[in-house]
Amino acid sequence: MRALLTRVFPFVEWLPRLTRANLRADAIAGLSVALVAIPQSLAYAQLAGLPPYYGLYAALVPTILGAVFGSSAQLSTGPVALTSLLTAASVAPLAAAGTDAYVAGVILLALLSGVFQLAFGIMRLGVLMNLLSQPVLMAFINAAAILISLSQLPALLGVELPKRGHAVTDAWQVLSHLSDSHAVSLAFGATAIGMLLAFRRLMPRMPGVLVTVAVLTTASYALGFADLGGRIVGEVPRGLPRLGVPNVNADAVITLLPAALVIAVISFMEAMSSAKIAALKTGAKWDENQELIGQGLAKIAAAASQTMPVSGSFSRSALNLATGARTGVSSLVCALCVLLTLLFFTPLLRHLPLPVLAAIIVVALSNLINVRSLRNAWRVSRDDALAAILTFVATIAFAPQIQNGIFTGVLLALGLFIYRRMRPSMDVIDPPSALLDHDLPDSARQVLDGRIGIVRFHASLVFVNVSYFENAVLRMEQRNPQMHVVLVSAAAINGIDASGVETLASLIDGLRKNKVYLVISGLKANVRAVLDRTGLSERIGHENFFISDYAAMLALADRFATGTTLAEAGDEGAR
Repeated sequence: MRALLTRVFPFVEWLPRLTRANLRADAIAGLSVALVAIPQSLAYAQLAGLPPYYGLYAALVPTILGAVFGSSAQLSTGPVALTSLLTAASVAPLAAAGTDAYVAGVILLALLSGVFQLAFGIMRLGVLMNLLSQPVLMAFINAAAILISLSQLPALLGVELPKRGHAVTDAWQVLSHLSDSHAVSLAFGATAIGMLLAFRRLMPRMPGVLVTVAVLTTASYALGFADLGGRIVGEVPRGLPRLGVPNVNADAVITLLPAALVIAVISFMEAMSSAKIAALKTGAKWDENQELIGQGLAKIAAAASQTMPVSGSFSRSALNLATGARTGVSSLVCALCVLLTLLFFTPLLRHLPLPVLAAIIVVALSNLINVRSLRNAWRVSRDDALAAILTFVATIAFAPQIQNGIFTGVLLALGLFIYRRMRPSMDVIDPPSALLDHDLPDSARQVLDGRIGIVRFHASLVFVNVSYFENAVLRMEQRNPQMHVVLVSAAAINGIDASGVETLASLIDGLRKNKVYLVISGLKANVRAVLDRTGLSERIGHENFFISDYAAMLALADRFATGTTLAEAGDEGAR
């Protein structure tokens, strides 16, 4: 009963840990995260193409549900850069940013992506997230981080130019008009970047984002930044978001479904990486399916709050962990701080310069760029590296429809995975070299020399690779007309399907016509059971199965020396 209760309401597991010391630690962690989350939320809403205060709405109810129904005590849910960029890219083709239709599209996207995640979690499909390989994901994140940074150039430089629809061409257009930059905006943006980097390096425990925002907002008010032509956040409505059922339009649903699936997968991968790190450092257990449910409900709550999709934040989760969060109460404290801000402190945000929000985004994204992971992928596997490189290029090329980049990467990764399974590792050892690696008696070596070839197959023998195996054996036979025995070293064959059985039977018959016989060594019990059930063991001959390569070659040498032919056993089994 308790197991069912904790599965439906995972926050019940907090109760035994709610000691005075843990509550104090959670309160400190929650306050620390809130000091970062509030300015970040404003910035990420702007990145999503929404008024900045929508970010505060996304950091309220969704944060609570993500903590209450998730499994990681340290995972901080709310607006994040990558999900915000995906949101803007997905909804932009439907409506102009800032319009009612655009906001409706964003809300619908939050609902759909949340439903996807909730369904995956309920059906226990968290394992499907592994279909997205790490090199492909990192390539996509690197490309997205570059695109996001480029998209912030107009705000940083105070340049307003018509967009041409692609981040690279838009960025080039901005850079070619540097002379038109708004000097005061550039000064605020550059100062913000400098302060944020200085806090990160010199005082990492200080709430650098909040201090930067506070100082530069005060300076904006004192200098009259808006009167000087600078862009500010402006009036932020005081009060809570209006809760309601999102407007569901059938045409919009069909259009946004692919993007919703991408956001569901990518945002969960980001959340999962944070949860894994927290679990490794704290020793606490976490459940990927329960986390899917928590993240799904958080997105649905975002839609009900009339705001943008949310996800687990890597940076804020790391801060939660570093400041000693013990339970999800830390996220509740963070949400309480957001609530107080919405109720009482929104007038303080009015003069916040938009170049400062752009600087927050750019500096936060510098943590996402990871060239080392792509370099390591190249060292490990050229196929993985190729998929990563093409994903990176496709993401840049398809911008702003960057979800097409991840689709490209997934298809490439799956295609390469299937190709590798079609051509698995295999050692084909032809005569006379077949005997060189074995410590055989000289008499056995002389008898076998030139008469035996060895095939070591390092995969299950299934429909995708049986032709590869068959062709390799037949080519070996053609190269060595004096060969009489093919020894299949089967220690690495973990399984066989119907196609494998049929191909093996056909191969045996074809070889026998040329007086070549197939024997097997090291076969696993489960594979041998399949051969027994299908009658293939009798066709091969039970005496032609050996425990090891060495045992097979000793027995074969004895048969050749005594004149016992393999045809006797094989033909007997065939009958």
